[in-house]
Amino acid sequence: MTTLVSRRAVAVLALALAALPTAWAESAPRVKLSTTLGDIVVEVYPDKVPKTAANFLQYVRDKHYDGTIFHRVIPGFMVQGGGFGPDMQEKITRPPIPLETRPDLKNTRGMLAMARTADPNSAAGQFFINVVDNPRLDAPSPDGHGYAVFGKVVSGMDVVDKIRRVPTGNAGMHQNVPTTPVVIKSATLVK
Repeated sequence: MTTLVSRRAVAVLALALAALPTAWAESAPRVKLSTTLGDIVVEVYPDKVPKTAANFLQYVRDKHYDGTIFHRVIPGFMVQGGGFGPDMQEKITRPPIPLETRPDLKNTRGMLAMARTADPNSAAGQFFINVVDNPRLDAPSPDGHGYAVFGKVVSGMDVVDKIRRVPTGNAGMHQNVPTTPVVIKSATLVK
């Protein structure tokens, strides 16, 4: 009888463990970016990159992204937003956060990552969505540090593809700026 109970216990434990990734994915916070081209829903990973996820979610709670644009669009690379209004005036941000990269979070199509300068610890409010696989952005490339992935698009990749196909030009010193602004009307926590 003991063997039978042990086998059942092992089977129950195996089923419970198999459900963990699904349970984790269902509990990850989700944010809806309502844009002028449609809605994008992203999921973020506070359990894997806590500082980066908390930073992004705080900007969402503060309504920082509302009214910002996707200000840098490179069709074979990524779409970047969260830092400028339609007039190309940069928004004020909180202090930058330390870089958090993980080997299991890759800059692949649909993944969300923090934008930064040459300083690896300079990410603040701007983020980008990879529109193709970008392994050259994974740590330690391209500069020994990589770019911090903190989430992924779970719906609305068709909208991201619309954004990446918009015509772009120069706006002052900025390149790859959509000629017609793609505005993030609102960013809201939906889960």
